[in-house]
Amino acid sequence: MKLRTQVLLFQSAVVAVALGIGFTVFATTTEDRVTDEHGQRALAIARAVSADVTVRDEVARYAAADDGVVSPDNPALESGAVQEAAEAVRTATGALFVVVTDDQGLRLAHPDPEQLGRRVSTDPAEALAGREVVTSERGTLGDSVRAKVPVTDPSSGRVVGEVSVGISTDRVRADLRSDLADAVLIALAALVCGAVGSLLLANRWKRLTLGLEPEQLTELVREQEVVLHGISEGVVGTDVRGIVTVVNAEARRLLDLDDGIGRSVDTLGMTPRLLDVLRSADGTPVAATTGDRVVVAVSRRVVRDGRDLGTVMSVRDRTDIETLTRELGAVKSMSTALRAQRHEFANRLHLIDGLLRQGRAEQAVEYIEQVLGSGPLGELEGADALADPYLHAFLAAKAAHAREQGVTLVLGENTWVHAIVKVPVDVTTVLGNLLDNAIEAARVSGRSPAEVEVELVEDGADLHVSVADTGDGVDAELPDVFAEGATTRVDSSVPGGRGMGLALARRVARMHGGDVVLADRGGRRTPDNPTGGAVFLATLTGVLDEGDAGWAERI
Repeated sequence: MKLRTQVLLFQSAVVAVALGIGFTVFATTTEDRVTDEHGQRALAIARAVSADVTVRDEVARYAAADDGVVSPDNPALESGAVQEAAEAVRTATGALFVVVTDDQGLRLAHPDPEQLGRRVSTDPAEALAGREVVTSERGTLGDSVRAKVPVTDPSSGRVVGEVSVGISTDRVRADLRSDLADAVLIALAALVCGAVGSLLLANRWKRLTLGLEPEQLTELVREQEVVLHGISEGVVGTDVRGIVTVVNAEARRLLDLDDGIGRSVDTLGMTPRLLDVLRSADGTPVAATTGDRVVVAVSRRVVRDGRDLGTVMSVRDRTDIETLTRELGAVKSMSTALRAQRHEFANRLHLIDGLLRQGRAEQAVEYIEQVLGSGPLGELEGADALADPYLHAFLAAKAAHAREQGVTLVLGENTWVHAIVKVPVDVTTVLGNLLDNAIEAARVSGRSPAEVEVELVEDGADLHVSVADTGDGVDAELPDVFAEGATTRVDSSVPGGRGMGLALARRVARMHGGDVVLADRGGRRTPDNPTGGAVFLATLTGVLDEGDAGWAERI
């Protein structure tokens, strides 16, 4: 059975039971109320008759007369003033009977003349004792609700008789049935309203559950738990008001979030870039940094049957890919350097071969001595100031890469690093991103000569890096070059887009207690910036091993 039908039937049953209980209580109380109302009506009529002066005088006269005056054989009773007054009241009020008796309980008035002079069928003792009585009894005329009121002598105040007024029980029941019929109509109207309300509630429930049945909802919850917590992507979902509805375990791990369900997305602690991605919901992958990780986030609107259900953002970890990319870049740079050296050494061998074939052994020996005296960084003046072998290899690769781009990499005259780098991956991450940007800027500027000057200075355990280029400087349209996604180049082949290098470099530097800053935007040559391009300064704290004298001393 469908949920809509179940809700309709259940709600209708609840309304019907409630109405049934209410109707039962109403019927019971109505019966008592109607009976009491008719009893009070009979009492009012009886009081009115007992207060009639004529009735009081006549009843007192009969009560004072000798025995035998009030008897069935006395024709004066039928035409007497008491009988006429009682019948007039009974006719006017519609009562079943109006009976008047003397102090012996003998009837002085009765709807049936045959009963005049006879003793009443119900006990008159209470009324003759001076007390008013309202009760339901059965008499000669049938069941009735009756009231009995004493009649007093006008002169002495003594009880000389009673007035008994009865209203037929059938009339009471007729009034009760009329009230219950009205109540039944009201109950039916309420039941119809309840059924309509149940139908509306069922339709609303159907819209809220998107037409899914309880079994489907249960299965959907199970599948959601399996999918959301079993995939390797982080998922954050919000409704149309921006309230968080879903945060899976991977999202909490990648974005360093707490549960956050039921709260505004602004209170989750996500970076401004990730919040912008979530709000835009345009389906475009965007790279962002969070903590020490690089992630790719994409968000989309969820719409079903034309109804906006909210936004879902998926987050993929790109840290490992970035690490592999940097390592692959280093390997490519090294291979480029080796390829350049291979060509260089091949040329040297050709020269030696030519000299030997011409019998110029002395010149060949002199040339070989010159070759042996040149180091792997012979092209970089001042390279002997770098004691760390990793920096040697890295800068050699970058120099070779720069030469292929038509750019010359120059070591600054103040370069001096005599210690060993403890975290080479982080150092080359910062240095590599700064050099890559500088080489690219120098290449595209078209200035000649195209140069990049890098300077590395040891300060205890700290390393200071300066990178300057001959490019056109940093575009003024980029107020914050360290913002995630800040770039002037568009490359759709890079997942999440460009603009992550400087942001990542600054984040890594700050992880080590340092920083990366833009010292000069460039754009024109000045005495302080003779190259005319941008100048970046980086400080990495505690990345050098002060206790190591350098690789040269270990050889």
